[in-house]
Amino acid sequence: MMPGDPAREPVSPPLVDSGVAPLPPAPAPPYRWHQRLFAVLLATLCLVVGITLLLFPWTQYWNDSYFLHLVPSLRRWWNNLYLRGAISGIGVVNLYISLVDVFRLKRFSQHE
Repeated sequence: MMPGDPAREPVSPPLVDSGVAPLPPAPAPPYRWHQRLFAVLLATLCLVVGITLLLFPWTQYWNDSYFLHLVPSLRRWWNNLYLRGAISGIGVVNLYISLVDVFRLKRFSQHE
């Protein structure tokens, strides 16, 4: 369409009645007990890992780490606040994943 041309409405093809009714949607697949258990365990694992990664870098145990004593030259990086914040950010991502999984658990109760 060129500037200045009158606006044209799109032409839709005519509806054709084929006499066939549309198919109903397929039924939802039944969820089994192991799928439910896996979803609960995944949400729990992500929650525990998320809380641990969120809080651990800010505790006193962070400076008394076994790995820090193995390689003392890493102390400069180990005590960097940006590294601690990045690890806490990974914890926040894990918490988000666990919350999404908890809300997705509703799908198991809707198809019973």
